[in-house]
Amino acid sequence: MLDKYKYLEKEIKQILDSLIILIDTRENENKHITDYFDKKKIAYRSQKLNTGDYSFCIPANSQLNIPREIHFDKDIAIERKATLEELSNNLTHDRQTFENELIRSLRLTRFNLMIENESGYKDIIENNYRSGYNNKAFHSSLISLSLKYNVHLFFCDKNYSAIYIYSTLIYYLKNYLENKLYFLKK
Repeated sequence: MLDKYKYLEKEIKQILDSLIILIDTRENENKHITDYFDKKKIAYRSQKLNTGDYSFCIPANSQLNIPREIHFDKDIAIERKATLEELSNNLTHDRQTFENELIRSLRLTRFNLMIENESGYKDIIENNYRSGYNNKAFHSSLISLSLKYNVHLFFCDKNYSAIYIYSTLIYYLKNYLENKLYFLKK
């Protein structure tokens, strides 16, 4: 729908400013993220997502020829893991459930796995986590699944998770709009 019109820069800014972050209803313990969104006045709402924990939509806007809400949850999603222990549990005890999510992610243009541990890669290699999962198996599984399912891994400090989520989604939309406009100009 957005690709049917040429938007001026100020209209693109208006569309970007209207972005609403969608948070999966099953997402738990994310108050640090929603507090940041509240503080920065970033719109968000809870909604069941088929893949991932975070995505976004654009609300209807008759002035910009957007007659209904446009959802991007079939284009991009971010899956959040709060700890290496949670991730290792997904790779061992809940592996089939986790892998099913990764299979669903193949339908998306972009799927990011954000792990709230800024030294996560180092911690996996150095066996600096409590789950007892063999660090070589942990590392191998993570790399193998990321390549097999085109998952983009991102380790970050929990204090910056909300910034990462918002930035990833807003720049996805910005690039989407600029790409569409580029092709419309030709």
